[in-house]
Amino acid sequence: MKPSLWAGLRPFGVGQTKPHHYLEIARTLWDNRRDLPYAWRILSRGVCDGCALGVAGFRDWTIEGIHLCTTRLSLLRVNTMGALDPAMLFDAEALADRSAAEMRALGRLPYPMVRRAGERGFTRVSWDAAQDLVAEGVRRADPRRVGFYLTARGLTNEVYYVAQKLARFIGTNNIDNAARICHAPSTGALRRTLGVAATTCSYTDVMQADLVVLLGSDVANAQPVFMKYLYRARMRGTKVVVVNPFREPGLERYWVPSDPESAVFGTRVTDDFFQIHTGGDTAFLCGVLKALIEADGVDDAFVRERTTGFADVTASLARLSFDDLARWSGASVADMRRFAERYASAASTVLVWSMGETQHVCGTDNVLAIIALALARGNVGRPGAGLMPIRGHSGVQGGAEMGAYATAFPGGAAVTPDAAAELSRTYGFAIPGERGLTAAEMVEAAERGEMDVLYSSGGNFLETLPDPAAVRRALERVPLRVHQDIVLSPQMLVPGQTVVLLPAATRYEQPGGGTETTTERRIVFSPEIPGPRVGEARAEWRIFADLAARIAPDRAHLMRFDDADAIRREIARVVPSYAGIERLAKTGDQIQWGGERLCDGQVFPTSDGRAHFVTVTPREVEIPDGQFLLSTRRGKQFNSMVFKQKDPLTGAGRDTVLMSATDVSRTGLRDGQRVTVRSEVGAVSGHVRVARIRDGNVQMFFPEANPLITAGRRDPVALVPDYNAVVTITPA
Repeated sequence: MKPSLWAGLRPFGVGQTKPHHYLEIARTLWDNRRDLPYAWRILSRGVCDGCALGVAGFRDWTIEGIHLCTTRLSLLRVNTMGALDPAMLFDAEALADRSAAEMRALGRLPYPMVRRAGERGFTRVSWDAAQDLVAEGVRRADPRRVGFYLTARGLTNEVYYVAQKLARFIGTNNIDNAARICHAPSTGALRRTLGVAATTCSYTDVMQADLVVLLGSDVANAQPVFMKYLYRARMRGTKVVVVNPFREPGLERYWVPSDPESAVFGTRVTDDFFQIHTGGDTAFLCGVLKALIEADGVDDAFVRERTTGFADVTASLARLSFDDLARWSGASVADMRRFAERYASAASTVLVWSMGETQHVCGTDNVLAIIALALARGNVGRPGAGLMPIRGHSGVQGGAEMGAYATAFPGGAAVTPDAAAELSRTYGFAIPGERGLTAAEMVEAAERGEMDVLYSSGGNFLETLPDPAAVRRALERVPLRVHQDIVLSPQMLVPGQTVVLLPAATRYEQPGGGTETTTERRIVFSPEIPGPRVGEARAEWRIFADLAARIAPDRAHLMRFDDADAIRREIARVVPSYAGIERLAKTGDQIQWGGERLCDGQVFPTSDGRAHFVTVTPREVEIPDGQFLLSTRRGKQFNSMVFKQKDPLTGAGRDTVLMSATDVSRTGLRDGQRVTVRSEVGAVSGHVRVARIRDGNVQMFFPEANPLITAGRRDPVALVPDYNAVVTITPA
């Protein structure tokens, strides 16, 4: 027992705003009461299709004990529910005013369906008719006007791999996945500086670290199982600091339900918060590094022997004043020095970050600044230390590594003429050498009338991309849209010339099983789970392979896969780091590509064998008078799939505007008041909620705040959209 870490003396946090884990378990039992045996088999034998921590059954490879988080429980019903009544889609216009959650609750998509221009709804068709229609549309189109998008919704590596091969088979690199709008800046920056493109450490390193730094990441919300690792680390003495505009309640205190002490008394998670401006991360991190240098806190031997570029970074920092960095970052000079002192006193540190760092126009610079801070202390390539861009969804790490990416081929090779020529020789068909359109670029091209076919496996562009009104206009202009999914979503009901719905099987229904790749690079096998099947839903990789045979019958043999094992054998050949995937066959089978940690022994797979410091230029963040910096946040949801209207960690409703007490008083508003939030592109209404957020900053939930976000504004390197805005707030 460690009373010094207790969050309080109220048993189970009674009366406090917090997740009620045991109630969630009871609710899951009730929601799945008609399918309990199947639900149990999914939980006990499948690999979690929620976050990317990769729990197989109820266990993982980090600590002993049972692992079962509320995110996984929330997603379970999507996998066990029965079929939607197809007659409901005969009049699609009657469903158009329903929310995404209400549409999802209608049930699984059971049959292929088609809706043509002028029709009120969809007509059921055969698989042959639906796929012939899609194949004909693809054949008629210029490959440069065809695009594929894949979500992170439980997709397996096998699905991603076959989908990207299909895109290249028809002659386009216009294929992208959900990784684009989360950690694209992370993979690019890591590859540029370290020669690797994934987290450098394992979860076990978190529990060995002297210090864990969470930057722009609310793991209590998005990766709740990680809180158990953090709890174990805290019990052995690890310090935790958080850099974020908002003092996340779940990072201040948390109740780990599977540990009796934490479940009863809660756990104080964080030792120190550093509240900065939205978009002020690079300036803050530069200030910390500047303070670290001045305090002789740099690991000089490591920097001298293992890195390059530090002299340029030092010179750049010397030209910046602490006062400017403090003003731009929203922190104080004292904050920067205090952080540097904590950091220098830690023998080993793991730095963890997420979309609070990456979803900015300066996302790549933010990550480069994090990497520079790690390198200054040699916190990479050794036990208890590392760089961890933590993943929020189970499919995104593998999706990019399988090549379902507009800017990379399988294995992560950048799309270039030389790389395309090499892959062409492997596949036996010509592949273009120029990068494809990213997800956002496909939608923007559609609005300009430059897309003939837009094929979406999952996803909901109306609720994941900025400026939903522009997205709707774009979808309406595409001659042929294909929506391959397990449930109904609002974007399917946007009318167009021809809209095709294809019912997909879940990962647990995939014949021959499938794999996912976790945050720590662990490739984990999830078997097919016996149980009820819905209508005519098919494995997604099979849909893509069959489509290829219809598009080009004379070359069909180049896209033929007899079963899931055949896909894994080809992955092992084409992506050398995935060698061994072909031997995975049952729950718990796994391999960790790259080993326990990348750059182990502090040896870097770069051209010169050294890690590279990169100089970045902080943004001069200034808040105009009467305006605020708005960022989007997540609540009780999985990407855009909202499960609760009230966030159990903050108590905020979906239309809440989180503001500081100072800002509420200064503007003459009051707690609970209805307001209008307006940006340069749109307006939404909401209710003020006083919160511990940095003055001058506000937060609202994604996707409700997306009408405030400007389309087309993105990180120039990684092409991730910027999900932030400058807004005014006035009484409604």
